[in-house]
Amino acid sequence: MSIKLDPSWKEMLREEIDAPYFEELTDYVRKEYEEHTCYPPGSKIFAALDRTPFEEVKVVIIGQDPYHGPGQANGLCFSVADGIAHPPSLINIFKEITTDLQKPYPKSGNLERWQIKVFYS
Repeated sequence: MSIKLDPSWKEMLREEIDAPYFEELTDYVRKEYEEHTCYPPGSKIFAALDRTPFEEVKVVIIGQDPYHGPGQANGLCFSVADGIAHPPSLINIFKEITTDLQKPYPKSGNLERWQIKVFYS
């Protein structure tokens, strides 16, 4: 399994990536992907760390459980691809943003645009 990360993250995580446990972990994950249906697609496991350089990160949102339905997980926490029904956790996030910031509830649950420093409109 090739880990796709922005170079800044590779540098920040170098000690962990080079640690023996990390190779064991990637071997385990690779085997799970070979033997089972896993989400997100393997190429998107570290999508957040590949798209945003370390020095540009302002906020990190961490979820408890990954989405487990076909087409849901796109590699970003709570995000789903365009056209996918919003899972309950994402609905709650959007409700809070609507209430707190008076932003309209978005049609798309794809949060990729949050990575480019633009709050949804």
